[in-house]
Amino acid sequence: MSPLLRRSARKNPADSTVTLIGKPDCHLCEAAEAVVAEVCGELGARWETKDITQDEELYRKYWEQIPVVLVDGAQHDFWRVDPQRLRKALGA
Repeated sequence: MSPLLRRSARKNPADSTVTLIGKPDCHLCEAAEAVVAEVCGELGARWETKDITQDEELYRKYWEQIPVVLVDGAQHDFWRVDPQRLRKALGA
């Protein structure tokens, strides 16, 4: 595939949603939120936070992994968020 075709096949970061799953008073969650906010702000991607203490299903699924980052509903990272890896997942 030519580089031009590969570049046009990339997704637009603004079409993605990043979800940060964490809990209050969690230093790793706060650090992850800073990375998510910076990368999403830079690329124009939407992002949201979800509190596992308010959602039993999220609690059961992710308690031992928080913070967890989802990109368009698929698990992307947990514990620590690598900004370069997140940029790449968002198509940058």
